Amino acid sequence: MRLNRQERRIALQELLKEDPFLTDWQLADKLEVSVATIRLDRMALDIPELRERAKTIASNTYTQVRALHGEEVIGELVDLELGKQGTSVLVVGDQMVFERNHILRGHFLFAQGNSLAVALVNSEVALTKSAQVRFYQPVKLGDRVVAKATVTSVTENHYAIAVDSKVADEIVFRGEYVVVDVASKGGLERD
Repeated sequence: MRLNRQERRIALQELLKEDPFLTDWQLADKLEVSVATIRLDRMALDIPELRERAKTIASNTYTQVRALHGEEVIGELVDLELGKQGTSVLVVGDQMVFERNHILRGHFLFAQGNSLAVALVNSEVALTKSAQVRFYQPVKLGDRVVAKATVTSVTENHYAIAVDSKVADEIVFRGEYVVVDVASKGGLERD
């Protein structure tokens, strides 16, 4: 079903709100229009191209992170509400995959989820105490992994954080992390 111009532009804004790292080609595919149409819609809505969106998002989001420096976060932070939730996007590159089959090395998925979980804690020093993880399916070279983290509970200085990572709409990784605000009272102790 084809959308009219107004519906398409609303849908375009919603798609970019959910995942601001979508390329014009991906948007065109999702909305079943040409790349040229997407570019015209973006211009009409005053939405910058992907490169400019990424710069703006990074400069706004990374300033909130206290427990890590920007380069310590695996993936690009696209959304962050300290103590609540966050989202990061990891584009799988050549150096991240096994040479013979182009499948992502698992530690990158773990690290993306872990660094996102640590970034959620509003502290100068936050460390991972424990993690339970599950890998659901292989991730390949060129895939875009979108990790969404949510603080599920806080007890004293311990944060339980759930992370779901997806490629397209398929779950590829799930992690349950316990992150400790070491800068506050209690340190890592408690059980």
